[in-house]
Amino acid sequence: MMSFFIGLLTVTLVLDCLLLILLVLIQLPKKEAGAGIAFGGGATDALFGAGSGTALTKITKYAAGGFLALSLVLSVLRAQQAGESGRRLEEELRKKSGAQPVASTSRPPTNSGASANPSIPLLTVSSNTVTTNPPAPATATNPPEAPPK
Repeated sequence: MMSFFIGLLTVTLVLDCLLLILLVLIQLPKKEAGAGIAFGGGATDALFGAGSGTALTKITKYAAGGFLALSLVLSVLRAQQAGESGRRLEEELRKKSGAQPVASTSRPPTNSGASANPSIPLLTVSSNTVTTNPPAPATATNPPEAPPK
């Protein structure tokens, strides 16, 4: 359902974009256009004055506002959709591998550099290389001698 809504909004955004391009191209250039006039005089009256502009400029302003609003809404919806699909993919991978779900993914597990169980090799991944530390050698069955008193 969400993908249909995103597709509909995307089509609306493309149509709004085309309308905005046409509106900008149809408008006539101002006679007062120039860097000297832009910093004072009639340019500010044309931009901020009451009732300034024709119907074309007002439609252009609304089309630009709609373009901005649609872009923001689509970016939020796409981010939510990507998060949901990522969670679904992660769950599917866990089901296939038989691994238990992780309670919290906010903090990665820490490793002090050595495996808790010395018989299990420690796998280290850095950049593009993977190294495996061999298991620790078996210690003698005799307990270590106590220091003399």
